[in-house]
Amino acid sequence: MTGTRPSRVLVITAGTADPVDGLEADADLAVTLMPCGDELGSGLADTDCVVAVHGEGVDAVDVLKRVRGFDPDLPVVVVADDLTVASDAVAAGVSEFVPAGSPDAADRLYGRVSAALAPSSPARPDEAEGMPIEALGAEEELRLKERAIDEAPVGITIVDADQPDEPMIYINDAFERLTGYAKERAVGLNCRFLQGEGSDPEAVDELRAAVDAGESASVELLNYRQNDEPFWNRVDIAPVHDADGEVSHFVGFQTDITERVEAEMQLERERTDLQHLLRRIDGLLRNVTEELVEAQSRSNVEAAVCQQVAAAETYDFAWIGVPDRAIDSLVATAAAGEWDVSKADLEIDLTAVDVMPAASAYQTGEPRVVTDPSTLSAVASASPWVDAADLGGIAAIPLVYGETTYGVLSVCTIEAATLNDYERTVLGAIGRAAATAINALERGRLIASDSVTRIEISSRDRGLFFVDLSVLTGASLTYNGAVYRDDGSVLLFFESDATAEAIIEAADYPHIVSVEALSEYDGETLFEFVVTDDSLPGALAERGVRIDAISVDDGVASLDLELPTEGDVRAIIELLKERYPETEILSQRRVEQPPSTRRAFVGEIKTRLTERQLTALRKAHVSGFYEWNRSVTGDTLAESMDIGRATYHQHLRAAERKLVDAFFEQ
Repeated sequence: MTGTRPSRVLVITAGTADPVDGLEADADLAVTLMPCGDELGSGLADTDCVVAVHGEGVDAVDVLKRVRGFDPDLPVVVVADDLTVASDAVAAGVSEFVPAGSPDAADRLYGRVSAALAPSSPARPDEAEGMPIEALGAEEELRLKERAIDEAPVGITIVDADQPDEPMIYINDAFERLTGYAKERAVGLNCRFLQGEGSDPEAVDELRAAVDAGESASVELLNYRQNDEPFWNRVDIAPVHDADGEVSHFVGFQTDITERVEAEMQLERERTDLQHLLRRIDGLLRNVTEELVEAQSRSNVEAAVCQQVAAAETYDFAWIGVPDRAIDSLVATAAAGEWDVSKADLEIDLTAVDVMPAASAYQTGEPRVVTDPSTLSAVASASPWVDAADLGGIAAIPLVYGETTYGVLSVCTIEAATLNDYERTVLGAIGRAAATAINALERGRLIASDSVTRIEISSRDRGLFFVDLSVLTGASLTYNGAVYRDDGSVLLFFESDATAEAIIEAADYPHIVSVEALSEYDGETLFEFVVTDDSLPGALAERGVRIDAISVDDGVASLDLELPTEGDVRAIIELLKERYPETEILSQRRVEQPPSTRRAFVGEIKTRLTERQLTALRKAHVSGFYEWNRSVTGDTLAESMDIGRATYHQHLRAAERKLVDAFFEQ
């Protein structure tokens, strides 16, 4: 491309387009980029050729039409990969067309621009007029348009609407590549030969109705290539009218959308699977929760959890193992599922953490899921009750509440894919719910038990804050009870012969939130210690252990603890010795606790009250004295007993104190 000056090429593009780069490298071309063609009119006066790159922000056919409205003869090259742009561009009088998606798009563009400029550039002066495509002659114009259609990146067909069964009279190269059918075989056939058993009849009917009505249509069809391979085809058809306005032909465009459709179908399958999973998860959690709420004992909790989990369609077997310290193993307390396994055979060595998921989960307090075939094979080898062929995955979920691990829920399944992230989350929630229920039952069991195990302990370990306080201050301390709060913290009450200043100044410990002197009486000060849930009282409470008494003198503490007879005494002793090494177990004995009825409790209270105290208490209660909007006063009640106001309140306070004492002694 040489001449008296470089040929001026105006490129309309929404951004940097790789095919354009080859034009800018040619010294015979003066290339100007225009972002979106808004100022197109002013830029056409001195332009020899326009290149319109179709894409977001640029409608190449619209640019072509605007150029034709300004100058019908100015060469225009359209670059696009959209299935309808090629046809529309040809209809609008494009000079050249370049498929943007082809590997040699840059070379093609350079060639098309050269071809558009070639007829006029060598001998054309600066002010020479352009040559319209029609000026090339009918044969050259037809050749150009055929080449544009042939090289389009989408399948293009032309159907003769006047012949019986509307046969195809033309297909382009892209159609051959898309379907695998050669021109000599496809031409002359109706395009329905691409359909098969998976083609949607409704979409086929929609195409047929459009053809019968002489209208455009766009559908997505499952079609079949020559080798019977299915593919998703977006079919767009448009009527072509003759000089009389009658539909003489249909032009069709086929685009392979298999990748997009399959991605959408996969997404829909995943969405459906997730909805099914969520419904099943919701049902499983609801069923387990209902069972836990109604459970009256720890064995009920464990059995209900195993039964509900094993009943789920994705699991085959579930069992709960608890530690037996005598043999250092997890032994089964509950099991359910399709496997014919005796609970007596379900035993796992707690030291086998490298092989057995349940042992690892118990020792670490963290869930462990195993789906690897080699690891599962090792598990089966170490467990005679497991058939490796039936084992696709194991989930071991520790039953943890606070610092206490009550046991391990083991869930077995044939399908490894079952134990996905959703399932693991659900099993973790079930494990926590079961542990919470067991904890609540363990705490309540001590109160309801007819007998308890009492452990007497002596400790010099300064890890116990009351021992350390005694050493630092030389004081004696006596336990006066506790209140366990919902947030896990504990209020501990101690009386001491030390001064408030001495205790408060010395009580600087990580697990003590605050300390306060509540009262002083007869040389003793009552202190309230607020301790965290990881303190000794909190840890004992989690295990259903009650502190009955603590006394500290000269840095030596004596503790009396009570726990249900069925409780794991060995685990409690190990906990104490692990945390507080300088601790000695003095005795362990079973103590009977006769059941107390309401009548017996009331009768015992009445024996503690004098006649005057009981009368003062009864009068206050029945008269509404304890109501917030009480209408009776102490003066009135005192007068009814023919005693002074001060004397009445003395009797009432004494009765109240005895009642409170009896309540907290229970």
